[in-house]
Amino acid sequence: MADQTDGRRWPARPAGIAFGGDYNPEQWPEELRKEDLRLMAEAHVNFVTVAVFSWALLEPAPGIFDWGWLDRVMDDLAEAGIAADLATATASPPPWFSSSNPETLPIRADGTKLWWGSRQAFCPSSPLYRQAAVRLVEAIANRYATHPALAMWHVHNEYGCHNAACFCDISAAAFRAWLEERYGDLASLNEAWGTAFWSQRYSSWEQIIPPRTTGAISNPGQQLDWARFCSDELLACYLAEMTVLRRVTPDVPVTTNMMSLFKPLDYQRWARHLDVISNDHYRLNFLERPDTDLSLSGDLMRSLAGGPWWLMEHSPSAVNWQPYNLAKAPGQLVRDSIVHVARGADAVGFFQWRASQAGAEKYHSGMVPHAGVDTKVWREVTALGRHLEALSEVKGTVVEAQAAIVHSWESWWAAELGAHPSAALDVASHIRSWHCALWDRNVTTDVVSPDDDLSRYRLLIVPNLYLMHDEQAAKLTAYVERGGTLLVTYFSGIADGHDHVRLGGYPGALRELLGVWVEEFYPLAPGGTVQLSDSSAGTLWSELGRADDAEVLVSFAEGAVTGSPALTRRQVGAGSAFYLATHLSGAHLNALVSRLLDESGVEPVLRAPQGVEAVRRSSEDARYLFLLNHTDQEQDVEASGFDLLSGVQASGRLALAPGGVAVLREDPAG
Repeated sequence: MADQTDGRRWPARPAGIAFGGDYNPEQWPEELRKEDLRLMAEAHVNFVTVAVFSWALLEPAPGIFDWGWLDRVMDDLAEAGIAADLATATASPPPWFSSSNPETLPIRADGTKLWWGSRQAFCPSSPLYRQAAVRLVEAIANRYATHPALAMWHVHNEYGCHNAACFCDISAAAFRAWLEERYGDLASLNEAWGTAFWSQRYSSWEQIIPPRTTGAISNPGQQLDWARFCSDELLACYLAEMTVLRRVTPDVPVTTNMMSLFKPLDYQRWARHLDVISNDHYRLNFLERPDTDLSLSGDLMRSLAGGPWWLMEHSPSAVNWQPYNLAKAPGQLVRDSIVHVARGADAVGFFQWRASQAGAEKYHSGMVPHAGVDTKVWREVTALGRHLEALSEVKGTVVEAQAAIVHSWESWWAAELGAHPSAALDVASHIRSWHCALWDRNVTTDVVSPDDDLSRYRLLIVPNLYLMHDEQAAKLTAYVERGGTLLVTYFSGIADGHDHVRLGGYPGALRELLGVWVEEFYPLAPGGTVQLSDSSAGTLWSELGRADDAEVLVSFAEGAVTGSPALTRRQVGAGSAFYLATHLSGAHLNALVSRLLDESGVEPVLRAPQGVEAVRRSSEDARYLFLLNHTDQEQDVEASGFDLLSGVQASGRLALAPGGVAVLREDPAG
């Protein structure tokens, strides 16, 4: 979680909730812009992101810049009172660059070269790419530094979406330099990577390469450091551009758009370098609970920001890149957007303004659809604009959580490496399952790093935190001793920061805190279950062990692990530490969450009917209760306050329409 006192900047405009999205006028005849601006005014659009994929137009030849079209766009936006989130355009090098510098093209682990012809066709470690990108950024920054439309800088776009790793020789050299800085000498690296195994000991830095395709399992220490390196290399690309922007325009905030639970980039490390945490979230229709994933994404971004954040992109309706691209139901555009506002977003942006007529994303929905403005999408876009204008006073208010899920990107990378007890372990899926169970009870939940300040929470859930540093284990222990309630799940605390197994029995770093000793993992076959002593059943995982200094609440009741503890509780100081040695779902998971909430004293925002989401944003002067109906039935909710969206006063009871939304400014005594 980022510290809001670290010198962050925030856009001065728009004054209220920002509303708009990606605007790509370069795809359309210039005479259409007058119509665009008229429609933007009709929809209450007050910000747009421009020039995201415009490198080839802005710099048609090396060092030759063409500003005319962008000058006119920026001037028109300023005249219309629309704030510009101006992109640096570096996400897609133009064909002239790639064809002239083929050594900058990314290479896969098996040696396959990826060619230009789409986007992000560059090696993150390439000095030629970085030099060209910085040259472009310098030119854009100097050109528009004082432009009245400029409100924020948008660096690159979705870093790592298509080139999270490059395995070329340039990357190999950069990896060696990164390792040398990290370890100092080869002896330390060999120890960290455990190279005594399989005769992998290195006697020269030049012998080290990326974890390219091999005939067997690559060294896990090498793979873990490679994941760290790849995230850092893309961060270095961002920092190179950010440095120019802050030098030329020190008062203009800088951001780049994240992508929720995106595995390749350690967003907890990135967050400290962004003035505004911004995010792209697209509804994943293949998830069992796609509605709750919106909330999880918002909770993660709010936690990274330590306060309000920006939703930079989501879709007005269908996307184009999933196997089956489902259109949004009537009303869903508005409700999904306000979910993000409820979770702390001070901006709602879409990709994109107009649905493209040509190109790879032409079947991705736009705020202005192919069919024009006599459409469901446009009517809902304008309704959303009115709603967000009515919510202006909510801007800057905060969301407070009493519970948190503890997550670490480097642990995620390490936990899902190959040659582990079960290939079915899915950290993101398990985070979602715990978050869903809390969502169902309207318990607002942060998603935090084990290095963050944990003392503010009454309840911590730690799912599969496989890799754990000593300092992190000590923080969890101190948290419980001071009165916190902690739930740790299986395959946590197992390895140290080098992915070395902690000897002496599992769960390693947390063995003493939890009072549990495990001698052997017994993962389950696909689809397998294991019966528990309380008549419930676990899936995915079981363990053979004992409780040395913990109360056994539930035991395994069948197979080789019969009698071993499945759920334990240990009193530690003023708090309690629970350990779950299997995977629960459905009613069994819900029952455990209910017990944890009772023990920790965590209260829901509101006790509402199932499927009604309740979140509260507040300031010193006001409290706002967001109510969102995710069902297709009208729901009666016990709540009071003035609904900013309908203008109606609710006095003790509110009838929430199917798929409907209300935002109540609560009475001072409420």
